[in-house]
Amino acid sequence: MADVKLAIIYYSSTGTIHAMAQRLSEAAEKAGAEVRVRQVPELAPAEAIASNAAWSQHFDRTKDEPKAAADDVVWADAVLFGTPTRYGNVSSQLKQFIDSLGPQWAQGRLANKAYAGFTASMTEHGGQESTLLALYNTIYHFGGVVVAPGYTDPLKFADGNPYGVSHVTGGSNDAPLTEVQFAALDHLARRVVSIGGKLR
Repeated sequence: MADVKLAIIYYSSTGTIHAMAQRLSEAAEKAGAEVRVRQVPELAPAEAIASNAAWSQHFDRTKDEPKAAADDVVWADAVLFGTPTRYGNVSSQLKQFIDSLGPQWAQGRLANKAYAGFTASMTEHGGQESTLLALYNTIYHFGGVVVAPGYTDPLKFADGNPYGVSHVTGGSNDAPLTEVQFAALDHLARRVVSIGGKLR
């Protein structure tokens, strides 16, 4: 798995997806990958951000972090996309970034890479699976290879999401990730890096 290039491209409003991205990065680096963690730009108006203290605080904490660019996806052998659920779908911030990849898609530069996703929602059945499945519609158009975790390890029976990794915040903006989610994130990172190396 050495020398595999992994891009983790994500949007996080209050910090949950950010924390998941950081854990994925740590696990991928332990697996020998070179990792770029990139946040997509915020699109929401300032008054919307200011209306939620956790959103505003997270925005201020992360506003200077590296932002995603098309080159990050082109550079990578494998890509992990992270998004909170938005009505059972991908957030507009991540979707806008993906939509900007048209020139690279047209040149075939997004094909033949390993892709997977991770998400979080307020409730247990808050659209996590449909968000990941909606995300993967784009990957099919890229000609990418969806590397869902499936039930490739017994730990997946604990977190119960064969499509990717998800987290339930329970309405709390600072709901910590559990050991179950850490194990699922670590497994997803290793799996995507491994398959990405084989596709390279």
